[in-house]
Amino acid sequence: MSKMEYLQDMPIAVLGGGAVGKTCAADMKLAGKEVRLYDAMPFAATSLKDVEKTGILLDGVQRNKYCFERSGRAFFDLVTSDIAAAVKGVGHIVIAMGSWGHEATFRALIPHLEDGQVINIFADNFGCLLLRRLMQEMGCAKKVIVGGWSSAPYGTRIESIGKFQFPHVSAKYRAITLRGAALPMKDTDDFLEASKYLPCMDAVTRGDGPSKANTILDVDFANVNPVIHVPATVLGVSTMENWGVIFCGNDKTTYSMYSHGLCPSICEVQYQFYNEEIALAKAIGVGCPEYKYEMFFSRRSVLTQEYMGLDENGNDNVVFPLDQPSNEGNTGPNTIHHRYMTEDVPIGCKIYHDLGVQYGVPTPIIDSMIVLAGAMHKKNFFQDSRYTLAYLGIDNMSKEDLLTYLNEGTRLV
Repeated sequence: MSKMEYLQDMPIAVLGGGAVGKTCAADMKLAGKEVRLYDAMPFAATSLKDVEKTGILLDGVQRNKYCFERSGRAFFDLVTSDIAAAVKGVGHIVIAMGSWGHEATFRALIPHLEDGQVINIFADNFGCLLLRRLMQEMGCAKKVIVGGWSSAPYGTRIESIGKFQFPHVSAKYRAITLRGAALPMKDTDDFLEASKYLPCMDAVTRGDGPSKANTILDVDFANVNPVIHVPATVLGVSTMENWGVIFCGNDKTTYSMYSHGLCPSICEVQYQFYNEEIALAKAIGVGCPEYKYEMFFSRRSVLTQEYMGLDENGNDNVVFPLDQPSNEGNTGPNTIHHRYMTEDVPIGCKIYHDLGVQYGVPTPIIDSMIVLAGAMHKKNFFQDSRYTLAYLGIDNMSKEDLLTYLNEGTRLV
C-alpha cells in the first residue's frame, strides 16, 4: 500500500480560473474525480461566469510521445469564489495561476489548510518559497506537503473572441515528464508519490514519470519560461508588433513566438542565458537540467522534450528546424503587456539577477533582458519588482544556510 494512497478518493481543489486551472480541473473531472474549481473575486465574475451551467470542454491535439489523450465536457462538483469551501476536506490542492496571484491566494488559503493536504504549484516559479515564508509569518503549523513543478502539465489556451472567453480549453501538448520537488526537500519522495493520485499528471506518471529535482530551486531553474520566452519576446518584438500591420494579411492573434519569432541569433542568446542559469546553480550547489547546445536551435526550443522525450543518445526525438515553417507552437504573445514579459522578466529574470548578486555570479545576458524589457515598459524592473530574495525569505543567507533551509526546512538566520 502506498503511503500516499489516502489521497485516492479525496476531492481535489483547483485554485485558478485561467487556461491551466480550467484544463487541470476539466481533465481531472473527466478522470472521475470530485473536483472543485475556485477563482478569487473580482476575477471569478468573469473567469467562472456560467461555468456551473456550461462546464468546460477540453479538447485539442494534446501532442505527446505516448499519445495519452483525454477529452470531453466536464461539469464540476463546485464552482466557487469561496476558498474555504473549495479546500475543505480535499487531498490535493492545485495552484494553477500566474505568479502575480500567488501572494493573495496563499494568504487566503493558509488559514484553511488541513493536515495531510498536498499542495502542487504549476509552475512553481518560486511559489513554494513564498508560501512557506507566509505560513511561518502567519503562524501556520499544519502538516502539509508544499511542492512545485517546473511547468504546467499542458500547453493550453482558452478559446476567445476579443474579451469574451468560451468555456473551452484546447491543449496543444501534454507533458510526459516534469521536474518536481517539495520544500523542504525531505518531503519530496512523498510529494512525487502523491502525483499518482492527481489525474492532471496522468500523462506524466504513465509516461516517462516525474523527474526528482534536488531542491525546489532546482525546479525553479528547470522552468523553461524565462530562458525561452524572454529573449524571444524582447529580441523578436518587431516581428510581433508588425504582425498583421506590415506583415499584412495575418490576423494579429495568430502570431506565435515559436513559429514566427525564433531565429538562430535569438536562439544563441537563449543558450547564453541558460549558461548563466547553470553558473548560478553550480555556485549555490543545486541542480539544473542539462541541455545540449543544438537543442536550443529548434522552433520549439528545449520545450519539445517535455512532451516528446529524448532518444537513446539523449537527443530530442523531434526537432523543428529553424529554416522550415511550423505551426506547432502555441500562439502569442501579441503585446509587450503579456506574461512572457510581465511575469517572466520581473519574477524569473529578476530573481536570477538577485541570486547572482547574493552569490557572486555575473548575469550580463539576463540583466540585459531586464534592462531592455524595462525600457519598453518605461519601468526599472530592478527596483520596481516586489520579487526579491527578501520577499521569498532567503535574503542574507550563506550558501550553507540556504541549502539547509531547502533540504530540511530549518532557518539558521
